[in-house]
Amino acid sequence: MVDTGKKLPTSRRALASAVVRLGPRVFPLVRANRVAKGDVLGVAVIAGIQAGKRASEWIPLAHPISLDVVRVRPRLDRKTLSVVIEAEARTRAATGVEMEAMVAAAAAALALYDMVKGVDKGVRIERVMLIEKSGGRSGTWTRARSRS
Repeated sequence: MVDTGKKLPTSRRALASAVVRLGPRVFPLVRANRVAKGDVLGVAVIAGIQAGKRASEWIPLAHPISLDVVRVRPRLDRKTLSVVIEAEARTRAATGVEMEAMVAAAAAALALYDMVKGVDKGVRIERVMLIEKSGGRSGTWTRARSRS
């Protein structure tokens, strides 16, 4: 674990995403909120928030930090029959919140899979990644936009 004891707390923010490819059988059910297990997107949001708050329990060398906010926003993409999940974490601390945002996105995607696996086990979770971060010694970083 990195020693952050001599670092000053600063405002920090991270935005991460995950993509869940649903396919033609599941997408309309999620869109109409007609999956037998219940509110797929609602459960994904709660799972992501809950996991983001406990990221240090998922990631062995991550520091437990106090979070100001964890937001999880799923968006249906009709063109790709996917759910795009964005997760944001913010804090004022001596260490960053990239892992909190990424864990929130990953957990939301996993919960979404769990909600729909009874309909189609072929659903895929793709591209869990950091989109941007700000604050701390390294400043602001933004992922270059790609066409994939």
